Amino acid sequence: MRSLFSFIALFFLGMNVQAQSAEDLVKQVKTKLEKVNNYKADGKLKTNVSFLKAPIANVAIYYKKPGKLKVVNKSGISLIPKGSVNISLSNLFLSNNNYDIIDVGKDSSGLRIIKLLPKEDTAEIILATLYIDEKNSLIKRSKTTTKENGSYELEMTYGKYADWGLPDKTIFSFNTKDYKMPKGVTLDYDDGSKKKNQQEVLKNKKGKVEISFTNYSINQGVDESVFK
Repeated sequence: MRSLFSFIALFFLGMNVQAQSAEDLVKQVKTKLEKVNNYKADGKLKTNVSFLKAPIANVAIYYKKPGKLKVVNKSGISLIPKGSVNISLSNLFLSNNNYDIIDVGKDSSGLRIIKLLPKEDTAEIILATLYIDEKNSLIKRSKTTTKENGSYELEMTYGKYADWGLPDKTIFSFNTKDYKMPKGVTLDYDDGSKKKNQQEVLKNKKGKVEISFTNYSINQGVDESVFK
């Protein structure tokens, strides 16, 4: 009987530790991301949108605290979604810890699922769901709903720069109705027409932007003029 009570006590103690460790895990992830004050990286950008023909582009990616990110297409034409600034994972934590943390458990691959609910009505992010590699304190996937830029998903692959929380590859998935077309770019429709309403074509379609990062230069400074 004593063994049974000991088991029950340890079971509930374990549940309590897990509940507390959700906040600890978020703190560890945030601490790792906060080591990066700024960076510049080169990359390859692939745009996968059914109605848009865009070649793989060479890009430069610039980041600076707090939350400034710019992707520059070296060909001079930007085909980046309006909400792509959120490719920077650190933007999920800009509310200064003013969010509720909900521990959902683990998915089938063993990633810890944690939801962030900002407490401030003025926050741009309404809900963020993080899929975290606990051992390495890395966000492998995220699903985010925002007020202004719709919903989007991120999927990250890590390698050489994992200690900084910086991915080797990011896949940014979004609803094309939230896609802001650059000036001078027209859509290619299935019937060859260019007369349909743009919003009609974009509605209920999915798009992806894939960035493979190389040559990170971390905490070496990024001039403020880059973001103008």
